[in-house]
Amino acid sequence: MIILLDAMGGDNAPDANIKGAVAAINQINAELWLIGKEEVIKAKLKEFYNKTAEEISPRLKIYNATETIEMEDTPTLAIKHKKDSSMVVGFNLLKEGKGDVFISAGNSGALLTGATLLVGRIKGVDRPALAGILPSYHKRLVLMDCGSNTNCKPINLLQFAQMSTIYIRDALGVENPAIGLLNIGTEETKGNELVRESYNLLKEKSPELGINFVGNVEGRDAFSGKIDAIIADGFTGNIFLKTVEGMGKFIKRSLSESLKKNFLSMLGSVPALPSLNRFKKMMDYKEYGGALFLGVKKPVVKAHGSSDAKLFEFTVKQAEQFVNNKTVEKLTTEFKRKNRPIRRFFLFIINLYFFVTQAHIFYFASGTYPPALTAFLPSSVFSQFTNFLTLLFCASSFLYTAYTTFVNG
Repeated sequence: MIILLDAMGGDNAPDANIKGAVAAINQINAELWLIGKEEVIKAKLKEFYNKTAEEISPRLKIYNATETIEMEDTPTLAIKHKKDSSMVVGFNLLKEGKGDVFISAGNSGALLTGATLLVGRIKGVDRPALAGILPSYHKRLVLMDCGSNTNCKPINLLQFAQMSTIYIRDALGVENPAIGLLNIGTEETKGNELVRESYNLLKEKSPELGINFVGNVEGRDAFSGKIDAIIADGFTGNIFLKTVEGMGKFIKRSLSESLKKNFLSMLGSVPALPSLNRFKKMMDYKEYGGALFLGVKKPVVKAHGSSDAKLFEFTVKQAEQFVNNKTVEKLTTEFKRKNRPIRRFFLFIINLYFFVTQAHIFYFASGTYPPALTAFLPSSVFSQFTNFLTLLFCASSFLYTAYTTFVNG
C-alpha cells in the first residue's frame, strides 16, 4: 500500500505535514510519499531530524512537485493551470494507480474539484461529500456533509445517508447505524424547504436502500449516543462542525483554568487526573483524524486546514484503515447494485427493438416475412407490433435518461 501525502497543503505546511508523517511512519505498514518541493522537504528533514528520508525509514519517499495551490486560489483555475502542484500531482498518482489513498490539508474547494474531475465520481453518486468523525457518548459520530457542498438537493442528502450507512456499517462495525437529519426541531414540518423535502425523501426511500432513518435530530441531541450519523448540507454541516470544535476548546480551556485557580483546586484535581486526561483525549478532535471524501472512485482524505503534526499523524493512520476497510469498493458495489434492474430492463428493450426492426426491414426488402416469424404473427399484426415497440423504445429511452439525470446524477 502507498499513502500519498500533500506536503505543501495546509496552514502549517510543510513543517506539520513532515513531522506528522515521520511520527506515523513507524505505526503503519504502508509506504508514505511526501509530495511537494523536493529541496524544501529534504531541507526540513535535515533541519528537524538531521537525516534523509531513506535514513528515517525505507518506506518514506519524496515525490517532487514544483507548485503549490494556495488557500486563496480559485479551485477550478488552480486545478486546471497548476498542473505540477502537489495536489494535482497527488490526484494523478492516485488515478494512475501509483498510490492507494491521497491526503491533503490544502484548499477544500480545489480538493473537491480535483477529486471529482481528476479521480472521478462513483457511478450513481451525484455529489461526493466530506464525512467527518466526531466524539459522541460511548461511540463515534459521523457528520456528512461537513463542508464540501454548500448548495444541495434532497437527492444529495439521501445519498449522503446511504454512503454514511455503508461506511459506518463496514468500516466502524455498527450493524444498523441510526441516521438523523440535522434540523431545528424533531417535527416533520420544521426546517427550510430543503430539509422538509429531504425528510420526506429519506422517509420514503430509506427502507429500500437499507437506511435506518430515525427522523430529525436537533444539535443538542446529536451527541446523546443514540445517533451514528448526522446528515446536513455542507453549509450547515460546516457551521455545526466548527461550533463543536470551538466548544470543545472552550470546555478544555475553562476546565484547565478552574483546576489551576488555587492550591486547593490543584490538590483536589490530583486524584482525578487519569479521568481528566481521558476526557481531554475524548474531546480532542485531533484524535479523530481527517474527513473522508465519500463518493469518489479512489480514497481521498481531507485533513483540517490548521492541522498540526499530531493531527497529520492520526490522519495518516486513519487513511491506512480507510484503504484496508475497502470502503470505496463497497460503495461502488452498492450503487451499481441499486441501478442494475433498471439497466437490465432498458437493455432488454433495446435488444428486442433492434431484433424486430431488423426483421421488419427484411420484410420491406424481400417482400416476405421470414418463415419462422410468419408462423407466429400475421404480417399486419407484426407491423403494428413493430410500431408499438418503436414507441416503447422512445418512451423507455426518455424515462431512463430522465431517471439517470435527475435521480442518480
